[in-house]
Amino acid sequence: MLLFLWMACSDAGESAGGGNGLCLDAPTVTWENFGEPLIVENCQSCHGSAAGDRHGAPDAVTFDSYEEVITWRESILRVTDPDTRTMPPGMALAERDRELLEIWLTCWE
Repeated sequence: MLLFLWMACSDAGESAGGGNGLCLDAPTVTWENFGEPLIVENCQSCHGSAAGDRHGAPDAVTFDSYEEVITWRESILRVTDPDTRTMPPGMALAERDRELLEIWLTCWE
């Protein structure tokens, strides 16, 4: 299903207003109303530049800003995909959070 979501949003070509399919009907998911709170709660303990112990996260992979997250969006989608998930370690995102993350990074960037 997530592959379908990605493909449907990719077909839109631009943000949700610029295409068809799922992205047109997708909820408006923004950095402010979804992305930042999710990243702070689930990622910044290792991927924040001020993290005391990054638990092996590469120094170059930081999610302190919208721009940094967007830079890494393809990797974020890959490592949070339920079929290939490696992040966040020790737990998966809730299914709805993962769906909204994919919509945000694919449709509303």
